This record gives sequence, structure tokens and C-alpha cells, in this order.
Amino acid sequence: MLRTSEISRKTAETDIFLTLSLDGKGESQIDTGIGFLDHMLTLFASHGRFNLTVKCRGDLQVDCHHSAEDIGICLGKAFEKALGDKRGIRRYGHIILPMDETLILSACDISGRSSFNYSVKYPTEKIGEFDTELVEEFFISFVRNCPMSLHIRELAGGNSHHIAEGVFKAVARTLRTAVSRDPDTFNEIPSTKGVL
Repeated sequence: MLRTSEISRKTAETDIFLTLSLDGKGESQIDTGIGFLDHMLTLFASHGRFNLTVKCRGDLQVDCHHSAEDIGICLGKAFEKALGDKRGIRRYGHIILPMDETLILSACDISGRSSFNYSVKYPTEKIGEFDTELVEEFFISFVRNCPMSLHIRELAGGNSHHIAEGVFKAVARTLRTAVSRDPDTFNEIPSTKGVL
């Protein structure tokens, strides 16, 4: 069964086309118009081993907010669609990931219920032209559209770029584990409820 999806979303603020394969090789083609977000999504695809295409045209003359938020929406919808009934997935994933002086904890439960806990502080308000607060907005949008419990905590950090990069890498590797197929429960829904 191919676990892939394609999402198109057009509003007055953004025009987004996104494709996702959960069982890829980490290949990506990312063009959001935001250099730093391109970098983060490329890392996300690589560390998650997801094949990912993102093309976004947004109202960057305003700022990066609408693009970051709406890409998060589309990525969440893409994960939800590609996972289907979630049969055979491991469901849970976690990691404590070092990035030089930075240490990020990430844990998730693909439970079908949205819960987001984010405890990350950045020394600067911007990384280049990218507002650091948009990392949180991106993942809020993601979790709302692929319902899961996602916890992200900064255990150590000193450089804003490293912190954001650590977050994207940690979440990618957490999701890589959670969406992977468990050979022991390949045809089972990983819940006593029988549904996620």
C-alpha cells in the first residue's frame, strides 16, 4: 500500500501545492519563497526519510506568517491523508536530539486527538527575515490538521538557528518512528478502541 498524498490549497494569502510519501528516501523539492523555511523543510524531509515537494506562493510583502502557517496546515493534511486508517503504525515516537550546544526533546502520539506542548525560547526574534515565533505557529497548524499529541522542549540552547534546526530535525525523526510500520502488528489499529 502506497502511503502518499497530494494537497492543493489556495486562499487570498497563499497558493500551495504539496506532495508527500511517508516511505521515501528523504528527497525534497522545496520552494516556499522563504529561504530559512526551505532549509528547515529540506532537513525535515531528509531526517524523516519523507519524500516531500512544497511549492508556495504567499503574500511575503506582508510577512512570512501566512505562508508558514498555511504550509503547516497542508503538511498536516498530507500526513493525515497518507496515514489512512493508521493500521500497523508504531503510533509513538520520541527523541532527544543534540545540535551543537542545543538539545531538543520531541515526543509524539498519533492518537487522533490534537494536543501541542511547546517549550522553546529563542535568543533572537528573527533568523534572517524569518520570525522565530513562526516555528511554533507552523507546528500548531500541523498538529491541528494531523491530530496527535506533540511535545517539543528545549533542554539546552544558545543559538536561534541551531534551536530551530534542532526542532525540525527532532520532530522529523520522531514522526519517522511513529509513522513506521510495526511488523508485529502490521494489520492492527494500534489502539484498544479499534480506531485512531
